[in-house]
This record gives sequence, structure tokens and C-alpha cells, in this order.
Amino acid sequence: MTATKITIDATINATPAKVWECWTEPAHITKWNFASDDWCCPHATNDLRTGGKYSARMEAKDGSFGFDFEVIYDEVVPMKRIAYTMLDGRAAVVDFEETGGATKVTTTFDAEAQNPAEMQRNGWQAILNNFKKYTEA
Repeated sequence: MTATKITIDATINATPAKVWECWTEPAHITKWNFASDDWCCPHATNDLRTGGKYSARMEAKDGSFGFDFEVIYDEVVPMKRIAYTMLDGRAAVVDFEETGGATKVTTTFDAEAQNPAEMQRNGWQAILNNFKKYTEA
């Protein structure tokens, strides 16, 4: 069975270097890695290398729900591409493309089976939109 692939993207009005820094450094990740204002990312770690591990805690601010998002990196090309495998075996690729003073970030990921694809697309896009807002501020 082939996993459904979902693609999201956003063009960030910032250089690839700034986008990369905000995307990969835990001090920045905790400021944008959530889909809505009633959620937060209290901590993140990032061993940014092939075979390295990324981990981020996402939780509702009221403490009603939370989860850890963990991946192992398959490929890291600075300021160009990050490919990883989530602990449940799903894969994702994030591409960073310079576009005339801005940076387009495109993520393609394998959908999980528990939730509708549109719900997953909307959630991941909301996080990417939050990243754009944070990085451009």
C-alpha cells in the first residue's frame, strides 16, 4: 500500500540563511512550531545531520493534550533540503528554494491513516504559516 503524499508550501520574505536558522535552531523552533495560538512548543532538540534526531513537544496551553514529534534525518543539505523519517515510518522532505530575495519552503509528507488528509494538510500548513509569520517578524 502506497501512502498518500501531501504537499504544503509558503514563500517566506527572508534569505535562505535566516529561514534555515529559524527552521533548524531549537531556540527558534519553540517560538513557531504549533498550529494555533492555544498551542505551544515548550521544548525542542535538533541533531541536524544524517542519522541525527529531531524532537519537539507540542501541547495545548491548557494542558489538555500534547504529544512528542520525533524524526530521524535521512538527508541534510544546508539551506536546500531536509529529508526525514518519522518514528511511525512515514517520510517527509522539506525543500528550501531561493526565489528573488525570498525563500520558498515546500514540505511533502506521507499522510497518516487516522485522520483525513485535508485535516492533516490544514494542520501542517497552519504550522508553516506560523513559521512564516515568526520568521518575517
